[in-house]
Amino acid sequence: MKALTWHGKHDIRCESVPDPHIEDGRDAIIKVTACAICGSDLHLYNGIMPDMRSGDIMGHETMGEVVEVGKDNRKLKVGDRVVVPFTISCGECFFCIRGYFSGCERSNPDPSKAKKLWGSAPAGLFGYTHLLGGYSGGQAEYLRVPFADVGPIKVPNDLSDEQVLFLSDIFPTGYMAADFCNIQPGDTIAVWGCGPVGQMAIKSAFILGAERVIAIDTVAERLALAERSGATTLDFMDKDIYDRIMELTNGRGADACIDAVGTEAEPSASWDSRIDRIKVATFMGTDRPHVLRQAIHCCRNFGTVSIVGVYGGFLDKIPMGSAINRGLTFRMAQTPVQHYLPLLMERIQNGEIDPSFIITHRASLEEGPDLYKTFRDKQDGCIKVVLKP
Repeated sequence: MKALTWHGKHDIRCESVPDPHIEDGRDAIIKVTACAICGSDLHLYNGIMPDMRSGDIMGHETMGEVVEVGKDNRKLKVGDRVVVPFTISCGECFFCIRGYFSGCERSNPDPSKAKKLWGSAPAGLFGYTHLLGGYSGGQAEYLRVPFADVGPIKVPNDLSDEQVLFLSDIFPTGYMAADFCNIQPGDTIAVWGCGPVGQMAIKSAFILGAERVIAIDTVAERLALAERSGATTLDFMDKDIYDRIMELTNGRGADACIDAVGTEAEPSASWDSRIDRIKVATFMGTDRPHVLRQAIHCCRNFGTVSIVGVYGGFLDKIPMGSAINRGLTFRMAQTPVQHYLPLLMERIQNGEIDPSFIITHRASLEEGPDLYKTFRDKQDGCIKVVLKP
């Protein structure tokens, strides 16, 4: 089969690889009908995340048609259309039975690597380093889905692939970001990053009752899309974000702040963003967390900082003095997608949201390597790429 494979920093190739096969009785094999390039994939493309290996198959936003089912899988049958969560979860361990599917204790076959870096190992993920299981990803013609009687959700026939594909990751992640904010009537929510997850967080904040959403980015197309969703937008390159948020909130700060950017924040006018880039470039730091610092300072007393942008290592100069003295709550996670799937499928079916609004580029797998660069460089108005194998 054809798949997009990683061969080093900025080196993604479309090449032939062996077809997947059933390895466990709970497995399923799906023929991929749609997949997407995620902002988190760019961390791999840019060589930021450790323990990628040459030939690893990329991708964790995938859906398709079941073509083979393991002997112990009673949930799926050949011909089912399914969306596959990016989190691989057994459904039976301590965390899964409590709904914390992204903390699954069984799906990462070699947790020792993650434990050395993070203290404990989270769930395995599709196409996302050997720290998280080394699983083949879904930017391919076929995908093996472990624990397929727990993860995939069946798709009603009246919904298109593009309406439901993002249930695999960015819609649940953006929704979780807003859900973490405990939104009350009249609340103002600030969202850093108007990429795909940020756009879903904006939509979700309004769905959950926010009165106002302030969206922060510098890419014109992203800001325009946020405005179409009803957000007030700020360009971090030509405005002091702290001052503007204080003006907009009468000096109080946002009720909750969402960091939908993570480790590879773009340079801004702030001095600390420049220092972050120098530290990472000289191997004196692992991440560039100036967005998180700004979100903490812009949050009102006893507000919530919701973190869904991906960080990989140890963050430097985080203003914990501000957070503890002002009573901030931090909420963060890799998304336990399975927890949110039934509710979000219902919201799509009810017409509350059509996640396909985010798509700007549709292409084949063969065009995928070039579109990684287009997406990374924010060229051609690129916000979200969907690939059709």
